[in-house]
Amino acid sequence: MSSNVPISSNVTAPTPQNTPLNQAPIALGLSRPTVPDISEDNEQDEAEETGELSGFQQQMLGMVHGKLAGLVGKSSGYIESLPIEVKLSVEALKGVQVKQNELQNQYKRECLELEKKYLALQAPLYERRNAIIAGDSAPTQEEIDAGEQYSIKDDEEYTPLPKGTEPTASGIPEFWLTALRNHPGIADLITERDAGALTHLIDIRIAYLDDSNSDAKPGFKLIFAFSQNDFFENDVLEKTYVYQEEVGYSGDFVYDRAIGTEIKWKEDKDLTKEFEIKKQRNKNTNRTRLVRKAHPTDSFFNFFTPPVPPEEDALENGDIDEDELEEIEEKLELDYQIGEDLKEKIIPRAVDYFTGKALEYEVMDDDEDDFDDDDEDDDESGGAFEDDSDSDAEIPARRRGPPKGRGAAAASANPEECKTQ
Repeated sequence: MSSNVPISSNVTAPTPQNTPLNQAPIALGLSRPTVPDISEDNEQDEAEETGELSGFQQQMLGMVHGKLAGLVGKSSGYIESLPIEVKLSVEALKGVQVKQNELQNQYKRECLELEKKYLALQAPLYERRNAIIAGDSAPTQEEIDAGEQYSIKDDEEYTPLPKGTEPTASGIPEFWLTALRNHPGIADLITERDAGALTHLIDIRIAYLDDSNSDAKPGFKLIFAFSQNDFFENDVLEKTYVYQEEVGYSGDFVYDRAIGTEIKWKEDKDLTKEFEIKKQRNKNTNRTRLVRKAHPTDSFFNFFTPPVPPEEDALENGDIDEDELEEIEEKLELDYQIGEDLKEKIIPRAVDYFTGKALEYEVMDDDEDDFDDDDEDDDESGGAFEDDSDSDAEIPARRRGPPKGRGAAAASANPEECKTQ
């Protein structure tokens, strides 16, 4: 799987900075790779044929865009012109909305408790999975038979494994490294240097924060367990995501902040830094010495040093320019999305990411996004194109992925409601 996977900028996770104006549900995962469609190619050709806009046209276009941008959020005057009796009714609707918001907040809290309940029910299954992966326990024949039946149902061409081999506690090497590399977004974070450390990753678990106290905030914790290795002293690295107490404008929890474990790197093993040796010459004595300098570098383990949201005072005082703020927001959104994908996809369906099966559904979702039915074009073609009766036989059957938005009711209801782990 290629690690150079672009992250689309039009899919964002909700953060304190972009909520509610540009909020997305917390369960939205990283975007998947896309390719230009035919219309984009045509647009490029047309642009080449017509040539670039003249300086005057560009100036006029900039003025129009500026004028339209200035109108965003401004009142048309209609609300202000309403009679006082109608304005009172509008305020009453706002009062009704307040009660709706309170119920939605209660609803999401109860859904969170339901997630906690089913995570506890699944705990023995996660422990059993970890025992098989680590080689602490041999798989049972019943488990193998159930897995093969699932494979046959999923793939008609599946070939059952030969009989007669006794199951042993052999374990599955590099299970979690392979699963992470098969995720389109996370693969982009893993460098070749990281792979050596991630071969020692033996389990990824999730735990919910205890928000039973009145001043506690909801959230969850990702727990990465490692065997002893040559890179760091920690046996466990954690990444905690804290939600805001109230749900956001769209009715979903909004991230407040993320907290990562401080990694205790062994000497010269810090994967988040590159070391450079330079010569320095003393101006007075003309003697030289070697100086070793560290520079930050890309690494999966930067995940445990999350970006810090800007302070409210800094935002209000304008201490952060737009480019810097945009960069911070992009880092926050990416960080939150990775955490959500680990929680919602990789941990519950780890074997599907290990085998690559999960990618089939992601690719299918991409195909559905990139192509739309256009009946009008078919009608206007006047029979210029004919169906090839042999084409269907030449194209292999594709497995359709599950409906987008986690459930068939996604089109008519909030897809994030009351999901289990």
